[in-house]
Amino acid sequence: MEVLEAGVDEVGRGPLAGPVIAAAVILNPQKPISGLRDSKKLSVKRRQSLCIEIKQQALAWAVGRAEVEEIDALNIHHASLLAMRRAVHALPVKPGKVWIDGKFCPQLEYETEAIVKGDEKIIEISAASILAKVTRDQEMTNWHQTYPNYGFAQHNGYGTQYHLDALIKYGVTPLHRRSFAPVRKLLRSYVTG
Repeated sequence: MEVLEAGVDEVGRGPLAGPVIAAAVILNPQKPISGLRDSKKLSVKRRQSLCIEIKQQALAWAVGRAEVEEIDALNIHHASLLAMRRAVHALPVKPGKVWIDGKFCPQLEYETEAIVKGDEKIIEISAASILAKVTRDQEMTNWHQTYPNYGFAQHNGYGTQYHLDALIKYGVTPLHRRSFAPVRKLLRSYVTG
């Protein structure tokens, strides 16, 4: 019997705001999806259409997350591993092997292997990368409705100049990661200022 392989990737390690989102995907060999590659190398439109295809054609897919409070409590590395573990555990089909993008594996009860630049080498990881990115980008666009002054729909929470200026002008929201240096410094300035 063929071993089912899951690919896992996360998005959102670097931003100053929002959750870290991971996805796990087990592709269906009977329903190949063309054009899978690292999500960062695809246009927004192509990512979104591939995301729909992945959800329709994959044998199984799931999304896991770690919230801002967990990122601040654990640090971004451990929060990313937690989001990955949650994504794998949420799969409705159990994998025989799990491929993780990067250098580190979350603790799982499956055979697991980390591979650097896995989203360029293993299509299951590419699929997970696309699913995680589209999910997180959409969430940050939704947050833009709540916090329109911060530009979340444009930069997805990354530390762009626009975002840093907005932080100084409008302050820190519940969506911001207090353990990240620019936010932490700003909070400290409130106390000492």
